[in-house]
Amino acid sequence: MATRTSSLIRQLCFAGLILALIAPYAAAGEAKTARKGKGGGKKGAKTETPAPAASEEGFVSLFDGKTLDGWKVNENPGSFVVENGAIVTKNGTRSHLFYDGPVANHDFKNFILRMDVMTTTGANSGVFFHTQFQETGWPGIGYECQVNSTHSDPIRTGSIYQAKDLVNKDGSEHTKDGKWFALEIAVEGKKITVKVDGKVINEYTEPDNVAPPKNSPGRKLSSGTFALQAHPPIAGTPGTVMFKNIRVKVLP
Repeated sequence: MATRTSSLIRQLCFAGLILALIAPYAAAGEAKTARKGKGGGKKGAKTETPAPAASEEGFVSLFDGKTLDGWKVNENPGSFVVENGAIVTKNGTRSHLFYDGPVANHDFKNFILRMDVMTTTGANSGVFFHTQFQETGWPGIGYECQVNSTHSDPIRTGSIYQAKDLVNKDGSEHTKDGKWFALEIAVEGKKITVKVDGKVINEYTEPDNVAPPKNSPGRKLSSGTFALQAHPPIAGTPGTVMFKNIRVKVLP
């Protein structure tokens, strides 16, 4: 009996020793498995979170993609046509196309204006806001957001023309001819913000004692409509500008 008991005790001791030796390795394996489950099994792996798309809630279309209904052209009416769902500048002559439709009775104060724009080589254009219809000439009321990637005028896309200019004689840093870009212009109180492809590229806060240029005494924030510009291009270049998906959100 004693011999059997001694033998059993020796077997139990040996088994305990084996378990003691194996336990650390088993724990390490479990920890490694847990890490793989959490991190995808790749060292340093990161989960990419896509940037949220800009909200379109509250935006209203100003252009139906088929006609110029709701828009009013001044001089040289042939300078604007609709092609492939876009408003296209033509003929290389000066003209302005004013929004004259029912949204907000075409009188906007605080707003976010969005559109897709594309230029071709040598083109020059702009988007006026807080402006009013006039029969001829460059609009004398409101501000202009410049659209210009490669025209000889070094004031480039995103400039708040002659208020806060983005000057680069070598071309625009933010837009390229032949490529669509998303343009956003926002006015809230005295602040103007311009974005290209979701990135802020220009901001301007109008001072209380603003002194407009002598040739444009109405260049100040108030309220008004929008206008697209057809501008003579560099001679010998196509100089075409296209606008589509034009929409606005009225702010309080």
